[in-house]
Amino acid sequence: MSTGRASLSLALKGTYGLGQLGEGLLAGAIGAFVLFYYSQVLGLEPGLAGLAIGGSLIVDAFVDPLVGSLSDNYQSRMGRRHPFMFGSIVPAAVAFLLLFNPPVHSQWGLFFWLASMALAVRIAMSFYNVPHLSLGAEMATNFEERTAVVGFRQFFATFGGVFAVIVGFMVFFKASAAYPNGQLNAAAYQPFSFLLCAFAVGAIAWSAFGTRRLIPTLPQPAVRVHGTTIGATVLQVFADTALALRNRSFRWLFLGVLIVFVMVGVDTGLNIYINTYFWELTATQMSLLAIASPIGVMIGTGFTRVLHKHFDKRASVVWGTAWWSICQIVPIVLRMIDAFPVNHSTSLLVVLVVVRFVQGVGVVQALVSFGSMMADIADEHELLTGRRQEGIFFGAVSFSGKCASGAGNMVAGFGLAAIAWPTGVAMRTAADVPAAALFKLGLLFGPIVAGFAVVAVWCYNHYTLDRASHEAILAQLIQRRIDAAVSAATTTIPPGGSAPWPDAVTGQVR
Repeated sequence: MSTGRASLSLALKGTYGLGQLGEGLLAGAIGAFVLFYYSQVLGLEPGLAGLAIGGSLIVDAFVDPLVGSLSDNYQSRMGRRHPFMFGSIVPAAVAFLLLFNPPVHSQWGLFFWLASMALAVRIAMSFYNVPHLSLGAEMATNFEERTAVVGFRQFFATFGGVFAVIVGFMVFFKASAAYPNGQLNAAAYQPFSFLLCAFAVGAIAWSAFGTRRLIPTLPQPAVRVHGTTIGATVLQVFADTALALRNRSFRWLFLGVLIVFVMVGVDTGLNIYINTYFWELTATQMSLLAIASPIGVMIGTGFTRVLHKHFDKRASVVWGTAWWSICQIVPIVLRMIDAFPVNHSTSLLVVLVVVRFVQGVGVVQALVSFGSMMADIADEHELLTGRRQEGIFFGAVSFSGKCASGAGNMVAGFGLAAIAWPTGVAMRTAADVPAAALFKLGLLFGPIVAGFAVVAVWCYNHYTLDRASHEAILAQLIQRRIDAAVSAATTTIPPGGSAPWPDAVTGQVR
């Protein structure tokens, strides 16, 4: 039997996971529509659009380790994580609305507005996301229960992303006589952004309020700093990150996710281009396709915990990454050799939906397993260093992910520029685009992007923290906490009193 904190209630795990719905809504809208909106609808040159989006991601990436270190060392009556979660809500909402409502329309005006607003919303969300991820790692210590917590988080994050896309295409970007492809209608983006922002704020606030009761049971910083954390300086962030990278398992996961997020950045930026011009899907068909992968992800989250009962988490990450890559490559390659259903056919949509669904079921095994592995690494780190630093681990991973995603967005933007992709609302169908540009777009989206998965899988294969070693680590940690609690309690017994006894599972004094 696994050692660790008793199972969390379904309601508590759901309340925690709901917080990622808000992050998923904002991130989903930005990832799916911003590059297309600024370049294809507003007319910003694709290379500049990719540079603005990618650059904002890379700059923001340096914020994540800082936020992780801050939340690791912060102390207040609301704990380490919640002050940052609450404080991020208003700035994120305002920046998101400004991003989708630019007041300027010149090339450089759009470039600087996109770069600054994309950076603002990402920084605000970093102050929510990194503490929220860290909170999830602290909530459960059980090897399998952690997978369940991450599964809830992944479910809601995925649902938020797909909800943003579905609402966009089915409600705001519906085809009309003036805009056969409704996503080219600039006027639809303002109400779209307001609706998503309202839902995101509600979800984040609900989750933050609903998890407050956990605060007294969560780990506290080793060095307590009241009020603002003066000790959490930039130098401390670098020191914490360097210490984290000394962990072998974390080092290989860090490198693996760096590769994966390059793929994600390119895929996210080019997805709407592929669907609009390569497959020539309608807005309704895009909505159905957008649903397929997230439904697969949400269904797949239910299998991950079962898989972890029979296989270690590393196997799930390797298998899920390879599975995503195969599903990414196959449709594009088959089309290029004329072995795939033709555009505008029912069979094309059916096959694409099935492939996307299967891709979602497979890739979520990697996503959930990765989040659970990060929590296990935090345990190993505590045993080796005596410091509980979920924040710096998740911050460092978020740093690598954003840098790589930023690079991916740049690749997407510069890739469009390199193939001389025509911009502007006059490019309504594939007939308006040169055949050579369509072919190169397919190469970039499929084989070139998915090929990076080989390197990521190689990195993941170097991860060595399995179930047995984690059980041994957790047992030693619990014994250490019990010894420390007993020692502290017996030195503060009042005359005639008795010592409080530590919980045998968590090691915390009750």
